[in-house]
Amino acid sequence: MKKKIIPYRSDLKRLARNLRNNMTLSEVLLWQHLKGKQMCGYDFDRQKPIDNYIVDFYCSELQLAIEIDGASHDFTYNNDCVRQKRLEELDVRFLRFDDLDVKRNMEGVLTAIENWINDKE
Repeated sequence: MKKKIIPYRSDLKRLARNLRNNMTLSEVLLWQHLKGKQMCGYDFDRQKPIDNYIVDFYCSELQLAIEIDGASHDFTYNNDCVRQKRLEELDVRFLRFDDLDVKRNMEGVLTAIENWINDKE
């Protein structure tokens, strides 16, 4: 599958770098399983700017964004929906996991990601 390049606002680079340097525990835990092409041989980026937004994890080859929803998302649900809809218009697909699922059921989260990838191959 050919990678689709989606432009992003250049001012998001600094914010994305800051987010990478201050990842949540759940993001750190999941990143340990996504980095270095560990997930089915696919390359994932963390805190990736896309269009006007930053997603937690992104695989450009699959056009897959993975988001971890923690307590901060309780107050931003409407914004998250608008954001996801806009990125889906750019052919980005989403998998969302709850922060507690990542912390308490990493195996289930990894299996869900693997199953999604295997269904797309």
